[in-house]
Amino acid sequence: MPPIARRLAGIGLLAVSFALAALVIRYQPHIEHTIRSIGPTVSLPLATAIFALVASAPFSVTDALAIMNGAIFGPFWGSVINAVGIVIAAAIGYWINRRASHLLDLDAALARLPGWVKRFKIGSPMFLIAVRIIPGFGGTVATASAAAFRVPIWIHIVTMSVVAIPVCTILAIFGDRATAAIHRYETRAHNYIIHHRPHWRWRRHHATPTPIPIGPRP
Repeated sequence: MPPIARRLAGIGLLAVSFALAALVIRYQPHIEHTIRSIGPTVSLPLATAIFALVASAPFSVTDALAIMNGAIFGPFWGSVINAVGIVIAAAIGYWINRRASHLLDLDAALARLPGWVKRFKIGSPMFLIAVRIIPGFGGTVATASAAAFRVPIWIHIVTMSVVAIPVCTILAIFGDRATAAIHRYETRAHNYIIHHRPHWRWRRHHATPTPIPIGPRP
């Protein structure tokens, strides 16, 4: 795929994911009602599995999904789902890259890294943490590097968690607060319209009687 097409596809995926997050925030009461009807024993593992699968994919966009988990499940359980999903995603991504490392031109990706990242030894914990800070392809390069240089899986999981879990926790809290703010604004707007709408009073029109002339009758 040409670089321009890959870039446009990434921008499109980012826009679609955040548009979906906006819809979840907007219609959160309906989604929450549906999830409660399913039950937490199904909805929580299901949300964790979805987050883990998305986060383990190359060039994935998990920010919008982390916001949605906060909007649907609240700041606490949304953060727990994100954290557990990240740990599972780290293990899945490591396993995939150990068996499909040829799908990514790692040498070309490492050559594009900024100079301050190249100061660290490739495959070292500080290198993996620094690469993950780079938005876009940083997480994919870090996972591929950990798998290619035989970094122990626990180091890979820890370095990914150190960067991703705090970010996803903040996004979950933001999703919960944004949902509360939006619905609070809608409630105030609805109450304002109810109490300040104009009340039209319609008058009943009666037929005007014909005036009787005053004076002597003929």
